[in-house]
Amino acid sequence: MVILTSVMATGALTLTACGSRDDKGGDSDNGGGGTTLTIGVDAPLSGENSTTGLGIQYGAQIAVDDANKNKLVPGVTFKLKAFDDKAQPATGQSNATTITGDKTAVGAVGPLNSGVAQSMQQVFASANMVQISPSNTNPELTQGKNWQTDKKRPYKTYFRTATTDELQGSFAADYAFNGLKKKSVYVVDDKQTYGAGLAKIFTEQFKKLGGNVVGTDHINTGDKDFGSLVTKIKNAKADLLYYGGQYDESSLITKQLKGAGVKIPLFGGDGMFASTYIETAGATSEGDLATAVGVPADTLPAAKTFIETYKSKGYKGDYGAYGAYSYDATTAIIKAVKAAVDANGGKVPSDINALRSSVVDGVQKSDFEGISGKVAFDQYGDTTNKQLTVYQVTKGAWKAVKTGTADLG
Repeated sequence: MVILTSVMATGALTLTACGSRDDKGGDSDNGGGGTTLTIGVDAPLSGENSTTGLGIQYGAQIAVDDANKNKLVPGVTFKLKAFDDKAQPATGQSNATTITGDKTAVGAVGPLNSGVAQSMQQVFASANMVQISPSNTNPELTQGKNWQTDKKRPYKTYFRTATTDELQGSFAADYAFNGLKKKSVYVVDDKQTYGAGLAKIFTEQFKKLGGNVVGTDHINTGDKDFGSLVTKIKNAKADLLYYGGQYDESSLITKQLKGAGVKIPLFGGDGMFASTYIETAGATSEGDLATAVGVPADTLPAAKTFIETYKSKGYKGDYGAYGAYSYDATTAIIKAVKAAVDANGGKVPSDINALRSSVVDGVQKSDFEGISGKVAFDQYGDTTNKQLTVYQVTKGAWKAVKTGTADLG
């Protein structure tokens, strides 16, 4: 197979022979001629958050395989290169530098965590390379630090197929107050960009609806013993615990909470929505809740083949949270490459910098039906798909109990 290398002084591209990495992470050669372009994917592929991170990796892989199989861009073969950020901002930044330094790379999918994204955005912007996250939800990433009063897009290269915490936190607060009829809540977060931001928005909206926040606290990622937190929640007599963070800690919190006799549900965001949460917490997770972006993938006709492929390949991780959104993010990049090639007389632009710039512009103009629904982006790079779902653990599995959009009042 041929792969592009760069002539550094001009940014022009030449062809050399090389293999590509297959969907299991090994080396393979797909054969044939033409041009090979790389799409990077960054997520936690080991350790904390890896269940959902692997879902992002393999969602992107299936999109690449489909594009190559269907010859979506004639004469171009796409290659996916996966990077493990271990949910660490510094590692994510290093990965972004590696991806942008690859002169065959035209875009990147990921990361999972909003805090990691903050460390990567400038790197991609400096290289004028598109970055699309299927899972970042912190509003600041697209709308700036003062998003509540003065929305300003920080980076034109950054997009996401997941909706924001402004909507997710409000959607959860409305369901907690009006759906579950809970009037007093204890709020905890993990002090990370995603968790703290989500908890803050939930708290503001719950109070606005007339609910009472009887206590707040913070934990550290990696904590295992939540005895003192459980005591505080028990003494506060809350009838719901809202948690901003990931499943690694929340699964232990609910287990210890129920074990201490505090029989109240734990409600969290999409960072909790993973099969691992239920597997770790066991029976104590019954009745717990989580919001997640979009609607259940298995209810979308367009996602049927994707789910069958994911399962038949034996891919690890959980496709349910972000797999479909990763597939659509990857497809958006590929379609933007096609637009650039079409505009260049059916040839791949010889200047990688010009190609990357065209891909950024093409993604901004995205307008197609993906497997997660309509794929399009507003002036901030946010998805126009505002659907959200509340899931509840019922008989040992996540079951959708409400789907809709948030009313921000």
